[in-house]
Amino acid sequence: MTKPKKKINYFLFIPPTIFFALAAMFYLGLQRENPGALPSALIGREVPNVNLTDLRTDPAPVDADFRASNVKLVNFWASWCGPCRAEAPLLERMAKEMGIPILGINYKDQPQQALAFLEELGDPFIKIGADSNGRNSIDWGVTGIPETFVVDENGIILFRYPGPITTSILNKRILPLLNGETE
Repeated sequence: MTKPKKKINYFLFIPPTIFFALAAMFYLGLQRENPGALPSALIGREVPNVNLTDLRTDPAPVDADFRASNVKLVNFWASWCGPCRAEAPLLERMAKEMGIPILGINYKDQPQQALAFLEELGDPFIKIGADSNGRNSIDWGVTGIPETFVVDENGIILFRYPGPITTSILNKRILPLLNGETE
């Protein structure tokens, strides 16, 4: 007597197939550079004026000269921001090892907590101002922190990156601009 052939229930393969398809889509989506980033209306325009007090000395005004002879970064950050903590070592490396001038704008933070943050993780900023009420951040169009802008020697915003800077973003987007290459 011959054994009856077992029927394969193909419906059992549907859930794992759907799972792997969704996992692949999520993985590919995460490989994109900040897919939810909003475009900045300030690209190609002069930087907004800043009205800040110096975080390091209480309360001297910060005279951020955005028209200096070199390209620089403007980084909005706060001590209570987890992603700011994650990008701090790279900012420190950019300033100390690569000589990239970074202006810091501390967003809605307590001065003593911001200074403790800098003492713990390093201070990469050539100047740093406190935006205690968030007004300057609004003028710059900041949607969340950390957020970094590349500004040329004429005070024109070349690039905006919302989120923590990674080595990939530094190499692909920021360094070419700092070296005079246009996007």
